[in-house]
Amino acid sequence: MIDKRVASLEDAVAGISDGATILVGGFGDSGVPTELVDAVLDLGVADLTIVTNNGGAGDNGVAALIREKRVAKLICSYPRTKEAHWFKQRWAEGQLELELVPQGTMSERMRAAGAGLGGFFTPTGADTELAKGKETRMINGRLHVLEDPLPGDVSLVHAQRADRWGNLTYHSAARNFGPTMVTAGKLSVVQVHEFVELGDLDPEHIITPGIFVDRVVKVGSK
Repeated sequence: MIDKRVASLEDAVAGISDGATILVGGFGDSGVPTELVDAVLDLGVADLTIVTNNGGAGDNGVAALIREKRVAKLICSYPRTKEAHWFKQRWAEGQLELELVPQGTMSERMRAAGAGLGGFFTPTGADTELAKGKETRMINGRLHVLEDPLPGDVSLVHAQRADRWGNLTYHSAARNFGPTMVTAGKLSVVQVHEFVELGDLDPEHIITPGIFVDRVVKVGSK
């Protein structure tokens, strides 16, 4: 019987090791799998590469990993948000490597990884410092830059509901990068608010099919 539900956050993040590349969902405060990230912090792993939209905020989630010097490299679009004081401090100290990626490009790089593609050409950033060292090509009279796929060893995602097969639905903007990250992670771990029975999710409402999901844990209330 297929059952991807796990009993605890500890079980959900079991096996994540030092040096892992972790894709972390979220846009600002929306759809961040904070409890899963905190469980990674408790796991004690370090030398991580974190791929996420923001550089963390306050003292929770990704910010806590950065505060505790667990992150060796951050790949993101918006590192210097208002509350990203731990990113700013570690960056100023030279203790954190940063790779800036335009938001749409980052999402498409992860989608390419999940789809098994070898990369893609985009005009975004082609004539800027972000294209330094990358292959460029003129396409229809416009300069494009070749971007590589962006896979992860692990993806941590926040969804709304799941059944035991791992089929997922999301709530509004909390969906953000979740569906893309789940496909790009070798190990896809999802926290949800509610478990439902098989057949309770309308097939037309399922955003992520369970084939892409490895573990699901219930966190908090509905």
